[in-house]
Amino acid sequence: MKRVSSPASSVIDFLSIVERLKRTKRTGWVNSGIAGPESVADHMFRMGIMAMLIDDESLDRTRCIKMCIVHDLAEALVGDITPFDGITKEEKRKLERNGMRDIVDTLGTSAVAHEIESLWLEYEDSVTSEAKLVHDLDKCEMIQQAMEYEKSDGKRLDSFFNSTRGIFSHPQVRSWVEEIYRRREDTQTQTNS
Repeated sequence: MKRVSSPASSVIDFLSIVERLKRTKRTGWVNSGIAGPESVADHMFRMGIMAMLIDDESLDRTRCIKMCIVHDLAEALVGDITPFDGITKEEKRKLERNGMRDIVDTLGTSAVAHEIESLWLEYEDSVTSEAKLVHDLDKCEMIQQAMEYEKSDGKRLDSFFNSTRGIFSHPQVRSWVEEIYRRREDTQTQTNS
């Protein structure tokens, strides 16, 4: 006999899927041999904090924070796919789109299910100012983490910096990126002295 799903049951099912992000390690760090790499959830959390720090009245900061915490939800089902995994951008988008449908379907046709899917699609389409900011935060958080792993693990992670050089558009994020580069250079100078 099939159990009828209650709203509470749907939420718990959804949260069980989301929990997988706490255990899914970021592929780029795993492939770089980082000991104890961050999870996808770790990455999304710090991005949300970064969005809180944005001082730009032209942006809907709350929307940005929400977008940060849903932008990688599909990875709970499809994993963290990188450009080096041999999967085309089109196939990755299809896998993630199907994953998001499955995840959001656990919440039924609720307003929050629609909001989560809408935020994810907005991020994927990267047309709005908020989505463009969140893309900047995604890459900025990555190089912040790379700088920290270079210090803690004594590794050179140039590919993460090279892949993002010159792509940042929001002025405040660009200032953060410049500071990350300055600190990285200072650390490298100290190491070589």
